[in-house]
Amino acid sequence: MRLGVTVRGEYKVPGGKLVAADVEVDDQTLTAVRISGDFFLEPDDALESIDRALTGLPEDASVARMSAMVEAAIGPDTHLIGFDPDAVAIAVRRAVGRATSWSDHTFEIVHGAAETPQLQMALDQALTEAVADGSRGPTLRIWEWERNAVVIGSFQSYRNEIDQEAADRYDVTVVRRISGGGAMFIEPGNTITYSLYAPGSLVEGLSFERSYAFLDDWVLGALSDLGIAARYVPLNDITSPIGKIGGAAQKRLASRDPEARNKLGGAVLHHVTMSYDIDANKMTQVLRIGREKLSDKGTTSANKRVDPLRSQTGMPRAAVIEAFKDHFRSRYATVDGAIADQERQRAEQLVAEKFGADDWLYRVP
Repeated sequence: MRLGVTVRGEYKVPGGKLVAADVEVDDQTLTAVRISGDFFLEPDDALESIDRALTGLPEDASVARMSAMVEAAIGPDTHLIGFDPDAVAIAVRRAVGRATSWSDHTFEIVHGAAETPQLQMALDQALTEAVADGSRGPTLRIWEWERNAVVIGSFQSYRNEIDQEAADRYDVTVVRRISGGGAMFIEPGNTITYSLYAPGSLVEGLSFERSYAFLDDWVLGALSDLGIAARYVPLNDITSPIGKIGGAAQKRLASRDPEARNKLGGAVLHHVTMSYDIDANKMTQVLRIGREKLSDKGTTSANKRVDPLRSQTGMPRAAVIEAFKDHFRSRYATVDGAIADQERQRAEQLVAEKFGADDWLYRVP
């Protein structure tokens, strides 16, 4: 039971406005709710209607229930600009759930040497575990690839996705990651991959679907700085006027330490691979499903390349990555960092026991 507690939550609508909720909680009930933000709302007195609709609800009311209450209270003639009832409900849920915001954290930026595909998969798990346990703070890691690879989703069928003869011909190493989603074709120097490792408190109150847009918002800003009118397409794509740029995937891990689990809410892994300049012909030979998708778009030429970042920026890959890091630094508190010895040891253990083993690679034959 919580008595007389005042809490605050914020939610920045991707591509929209900030919604803040100051909430008083007494005996597991929302006894006072005050919504504010830089949004637009007409008529003006609808704000009081929103506050009243949420006051008196139980502390554990779902986002869906709160959103429905807001919708009913404001009626069809109210105009919400830059936000919606869901955004209001999420801000309240983030308040009562003790969510953190981007500004509550200092992010470590890690950009190291090229690693094998198996070790890359293992580092993702090891660093997410470290954030969940509280031994590492939130981190943005830029990957470098040591060789050609295909990364398949945790639940994909190996034989349905991979043409093994083509993979052998092009010296492509196939690995399986811990997150779901589709296959990613990797050529060193022709892709940009990054991972965000953050405490679960950062996405508290967000559905999986909304958390994708929330965690990708910064990179849309970075792309805009480079002159690319990128946008987020649910569930997990980043696209531009000339086509898809990249795809995201997520995995949530609970802390192995109960005390850290209660404090941090576990950790979220959010990773993205973008095409800088990919050989589409090679990709469609190695990926069976990719072959079918691109055939619908008329991609049949052996010289065809998927190069949205190179063609739209005219910049070298390294310069694009530095621009990404600069934009991230401009938005959030950051420090430069590195992978700790114990984290690398954990990753190497995971390669031996999991990511380098056939049992994991062929878990879905």
